[in-house]
Amino acid sequence: MTRTSLPLWVPLVEQRDFNPDTHTAVAADGVHVTFRDGQRRLCAKSGLWNANLGFGNRAIAKAVAAALESASYLPLFRSAHTHAIEAAEALLQLPAHPFGKVIFSTSGSAANDAVMKLARQYCIVIGEPERKLIVGLRGSYHGLTYGSQSLSGDDLGQPLYGVDTRNIRHVRFDDGGAELENLMRREGHRVAAVVVEPVLGSGAEAVPADFITALLAHREERGFLLVADEVATGFGRIHSWFVTDEWPEAPDVIVTSKGLTNGTSACAALLVGTKVTETFDHTGAVFVHGDTQAGTPAACAAILATIGEMARVGHERLTRNVSVGLYELIRDLQSIDGVGESTGRGCMRGLKLYSDNGVPLHARATLAVVNRIHGAGAIVQPGPGRIQLLPALTYMEEDFQELHTAIAQGIRAARRDGVFA
Repeated sequence: MTRTSLPLWVPLVEQRDFNPDTHTAVAADGVHVTFRDGQRRLCAKSGLWNANLGFGNRAIAKAVAAALESASYLPLFRSAHTHAIEAAEALLQLPAHPFGKVIFSTSGSAANDAVMKLARQYCIVIGEPERKLIVGLRGSYHGLTYGSQSLSGDDLGQPLYGVDTRNIRHVRFDDGGAELENLMRREGHRVAAVVVEPVLGSGAEAVPADFITALLAHREERGFLLVADEVATGFGRIHSWFVTDEWPEAPDVIVTSKGLTNGTSACAALLVGTKVTETFDHTGAVFVHGDTQAGTPAACAAILATIGEMARVGHERLTRNVSVGLYELIRDLQSIDGVGESTGRGCMRGLKLYSDNGVPLHARATLAVVNRIHGAGAIVQPGPGRIQLLPALTYMEEDFQELHTAIAQGIRAARRDGVFA
């Protein structure tokens, strides 16, 4: 099969550049993926940051299979089912802060669409219909549906697709809250919600604690909803279950997906605070939102099994161990020419790359480095002027040794090929 005859339209790449032999997976087990070219490559991004317990977890697979046999499909439109109720109850037990109810969705993108609608309707219900603005962070990533793409603060071709950003604002998070302060002074009365990734998915940039402190103070003063997009950071990626567990006050909504089912189902969930749920309950307002495949029995079985497996293996200990392994890996890789400082927290790290003239590698050069690493036997994520490392929590010492070898070989191959010139 030639590159141009592939029947699948592969997302986010030029179709003519896609190599179906080296980039078509045929199997995945543990922390390795086997490709059609016969090479078994080490995955350093947990699938797409979602298989936190590695590929092929049998307990989760068994739970999903049982749910498919007992109730192949049940909807949540104007109805409920016991699988969804049990999964919601389990999710509400996880955060350090209390939450009221769970809304199921099908992806992080769809869930962020839902949370934007929820925030705007909440403001109408409390008698403040002028609050339409949703605020995100510069450089953030929330998805690629029309709503979430508008909220994303990264350059994702929003003008190209006619994405409506008129009711969206973005602020810096690395300026001590100055831009946020200016926005609130100017338009705070129109803000429905501020949506924050505790660690940005694009670039693995950690949001400082002082910004969160300022944000909580503005919420107290202005009355908007604070939403934590923990699609990438939740379920042990940074620590505990959610990064917001360490916040002094709870967000009004947590958005979770990715690690929620260990990547086995199209699933996301909104953990909604009691301030919002009780407001809707008391007024009789109806939230007009839903997904056909949201909260299916199989997805809910995967959630319950994932929670059970994370408890069984002691995920907080695994997160600490992998965090240390990443720290040591990055420290060793920084001795290679062109490798710079690191970003991120926990098991979500970035490693910056610089050209020979000292400027960050541009997107094509970064992707070229990622492809050389792929050829050397490891799968890493490209980021803005960096590679991103998000290994499964099940990584062992030998996996880090294998990853070090592949990344070092890939970077040196890229250098020989003039990528850093």
